[in-house]
Amino acid sequence: MTRKGPERDIDESELVVTHSKDHAAGVPAVLVSLQRGLEQMGAVRTARTLARLNQRHGFDCPGCAWPETPGHRKPAEFCENGAKAVAEEATLRTVGPEFFSEHSVAELAEKTDYWLGQQGRLAHPMVLREGATHYAPIEWDEAYRLIADHLRALPGPDGAVFYTSGRTSNEAAFLYQLMIRSFGTNNLPDCSNMCHESSGSALTESIGIGKGSVTVPDLEYADLILIAGQNPGTNHPRMLSTLEKAKGNGAKIIAVNPLPEAGLRRFKDPQKVGGVIGRGVDIADEFLQIRLGGDMALFQGLGRLLLEADDADPGSVVDRAFVEQHCAGFAEYEKNIRAVDLDVVLEATGLTMTQLRETADAMASSERTIACWAMGLTQQTHGVATIQEITNLLLMRGMMGKPGAGVCPVRGHSNVQGDRTMGIWEKMPDSFLDALDREFSIVSPRKHGWDTVAAIRGMRDGKGSVFMAMGGNFIRATPDTEATEAALRSCALTVQVSTKLNRSHVVTGRTALILPTLGRTDKDIQAGGKQMVSVEDSMSMVHLSRGNLTPVSDQLRSEVAIVCELAEHLLGADHSVPWAQFKGDYDRIRDSISRVVPGCENYNERVRRPDGFQLPHPPRDRREFPTSTGKANFTASPLQWLPTPPGRLILQTLRSHDQYNTTIYGLDDRYRGVKGGRKVIFVSAADLAELGIADGAAVDIVSEWTGPDGVLQERRVRDFRAVRYSTPKGNAAAYYPETNPLIPLDHVAAKSNTPVSKAVLVRLEPAGAH
Repeated sequence: MTRKGPERDIDESELVVTHSKDHAAGVPAVLVSLQRGLEQMGAVRTARTLARLNQRHGFDCPGCAWPETPGHRKPAEFCENGAKAVAEEATLRTVGPEFFSEHSVAELAEKTDYWLGQQGRLAHPMVLREGATHYAPIEWDEAYRLIADHLRALPGPDGAVFYTSGRTSNEAAFLYQLMIRSFGTNNLPDCSNMCHESSGSALTESIGIGKGSVTVPDLEYADLILIAGQNPGTNHPRMLSTLEKAKGNGAKIIAVNPLPEAGLRRFKDPQKVGGVIGRGVDIADEFLQIRLGGDMALFQGLGRLLLEADDADPGSVVDRAFVEQHCAGFAEYEKNIRAVDLDVVLEATGLTMTQLRETADAMASSERTIACWAMGLTQQTHGVATIQEITNLLLMRGMMGKPGAGVCPVRGHSNVQGDRTMGIWEKMPDSFLDALDREFSIVSPRKHGWDTVAAIRGMRDGKGSVFMAMGGNFIRATPDTEATEAALRSCALTVQVSTKLNRSHVVTGRTALILPTLGRTDKDIQAGGKQMVSVEDSMSMVHLSRGNLTPVSDQLRSEVAIVCELAEHLLGADHSVPWAQFKGDYDRIRDSISRVVPGCENYNERVRRPDGFQLPHPPRDRREFPTSTGKANFTASPLQWLPTPPGRLILQTLRSHDQYNTTIYGLDDRYRGVKGGRKVIFVSAADLAELGIADGAAVDIVSEWTGPDGVLQERRVRDFRAVRYSTPKGNAAAYYPETNPLIPLDHVAAKSNTPVSKAVLVRLEPAGAH
């Protein structure tokens, strides 16, 4: 019998705060993984799924994009959060027509994200008609006709917005963008716009490709690894095994972060005796507890110290041969960096001169350096320039295109990088569009479309009235919740292709559709038999994913099938793309991908190799740089950082250990000592004392931002508990999506347009005072 989700919702009054942990994983991670699996799936289904998770003949984890080690798999090739992600997707709980008849949209809107997600898998296509209070069941063909009618009624194709989450497979993403461009628009916002867009913008300008240049073996071979603005213990736990191996090979690891993250302190691998009964392995040799937004200052300060070290011993630090042969712009960079004021660097970072010099010495003596980063760098106003500064340091040292060295932006969602490779981008180059047009005899639009922030503005301003999301939870993934909700409510139609119930299903256009889709764990049977999909991990490895569970409902359709069937209704039976053939046999899709997408030649043969294949990366492979200069480009940027005004704090939003992106798995942030709730704000003891706020006091958080018009804007979230925590004075941290309402829509990073979620100016007020 199908099990129902819990009726009880979060009660924040039960929140308990204890001490943070000094290590990650260990036996508790195993116990939590098994507990969540048994609760959601039962014993048999838990065993079947976890045994196949990330295995060669299994399915790719629907969580993060961290790659497997080429050549072998562990018996348990997953982490605690991967097990949680699978439990959520493979749950036996279902949400069908009976559920929606019992619960109005208004009632569901009062529930928390955690409660909504715990109800289970969506089991039937549903429609919310204009003026209705409840979703009602709808047949698939009628749903497709409804979407097609709304799209054809638009004044032009650019009145539609097509969003993509990072979970979508390569095959579905390729067909989704093909359908959208056949329709006539490049409005293809995706979750990358809100996370690593700054990385792509920075690296494309600096080295000619917006992807990382290293592999897992490179990390294991490196002798120095910098990890900045990243929390692998929660967000990419399998990375800790790689770092443990690097440490065993003699690598020095330096963590740069405002918070002391458990995984970067110590790792207890539960698959090893030392991780079960021993103390595990210390990961970071040095912890630079940097102020929010101070990373650019750090990298510029290190640049100056490295140049001065080379002055003292010419040629010992700067790789002159590499710079002269492969780089452009070094003279301008050098002039800019020599003028950096180290006193300003110390003020901006909160570090000591000893820490700065020791880090510079480590970089100067390293033969193989890798720099890793994530949202702590990208979601800053100066995020693009910051990433270019760390790239400058690596170029200066010749750390590009050699084993054990390079750039490593650590992507989040499991196929976010693959979706971009497949054409999910509002600014795809003409060369890609030309190949697409040749393959399918279509005419792709060349006008650039909307990214996520522009799409919200467009819908808000009445320029977009149909919104379709291929996965994800747009309402909770985006900034400025009030503005985003108003934008979606202004639409004539909103469509969500989803596996689970989420907030985006209860904030709707005048008409709304929910289309339930298969997940990674589900068996996908089409006319041509059982199908496989492919994904690309964070290090450009492309491999197959094979679901093997019987879907919880016969009403679920694969993302590929949904796109193909919708395209036939929208574009007509005589359209030049063979949609029906693609739906029946995914090998046909991959054949077309091989002729359109660079680096994907012979796709079907190569993706069936035991570990798949790696996409080309000219800087890594041949020290070739496809930039405007034909070389790697040094950049010179003015120093930017974030002073904290008196009586204010700089807030960063972050994940709990019991969530992945917008999905809330549970209410236990074990590593930070938070249990039973989520509405907390972490503040230093010095700031609490200075602000006159007791540890544990209830506060409202009010963000302050002055817009382009010079008008001060304020946004407020209520009833958070102030928690004393180790964070630099003037900084604070709180979980998203609860704090997304504080982030202004127009507060974005230069060049990338990424929302600035790691630099929100706030003040704290006693709860209920306003």
